[in-house]
Amino acid sequence: MTRLERAGTWMLGERRVKRLGYGAMQLAGPGVFGPPRDPEQARAVLRAALEGGVDHIDTSDFYGPHVTNRLIREALQPYPAGLTLVTKIGARRDAQGAWLPACSAQALTAAVHDNLRHLGLDALDVVNLRSMLSVHGPVEGSLEEPLAALAELRRQGLVRHIGLSNVTPAQVRQARRMVPIVCVQNQYNLAHRSDDALIDELAGEGIAYVPFFPLGGFSPLQSETLSAVAAQLEATPMQVAIAWLLRRSPNILVIPGTASLAHLRENLAAADLVLPDAAYARLERMAVAGQESSTSSPS
Repeated sequence: MTRLERAGTWMLGERRVKRLGYGAMQLAGPGVFGPPRDPEQARAVLRAALEGGVDHIDTSDFYGPHVTNRLIREALQPYPAGLTLVTKIGARRDAQGAWLPACSAQALTAAVHDNLRHLGLDALDVVNLRSMLSVHGPVEGSLEEPLAALAELRRQGLVRHIGLSNVTPAQVRQARRMVPIVCVQNQYNLAHRSDDALIDELAGEGIAYVPFFPLGGFSPLQSETLSAVAAQLEATPMQVAIAWLLRRSPNILVIPGTASLAHLRENLAAADLVLPDAAYARLERMAVAGQESSTSSPS
């Protein structure tokens, strides 16, 4: 059994994937806009992720825009047979890097074709519809029209599986009445726990939950409790945060992102970390108030 297999597996579409994956967002430039300072380093991180056992990568053509998908294609083609690429659509970037909604049928169709072209694929494994009813977090509202457009792209064979991102539990239920949903990607971490009930509901239905900003995003998680538990376990705080997510529920797929080889290796090593019951209980008692990380960018 390999290191990442020890952390368990879960179904993502028709594939069983290891629960510790990789998020490519940080491979783009500052603010997830423009190219990286060192493109070869970015490609090296992607190759090292696969060498370390990662078998699913989260990306989007609005990272850069187009930057991370092109890097993935350059670094990893021909793609290994077991690799699952998960992308998302529903947003676009303007010339200044602002995040704007792009949820019309025309925009979603163009986005799928852009992802196919830049990744060098004939069909996308999983496409998450990212709700842009609000940039900063889920808000209620119908997703019927964009979901219908994405369902048509699935019918055409351009998309194999559909997921959701930045959504409420009611929107998940609405979507599941329209199309099969294989994953939900929302903000969730030790300090941002608003999706606890949704995670448990999805686990009972066999649906993957993929936290974005699992380590806090652009403002890394900071807590005296987290640091104390990490010191006790001779691990880093971020390794403990990953290990907590892996223990929290078996349907959680963790996709920590980094542009650093050293940080990648540190993140993957979290698969070896077993949280004792006392440490897990201590982390569970961490107060949410005052610890929730803020961000101005969607994932």
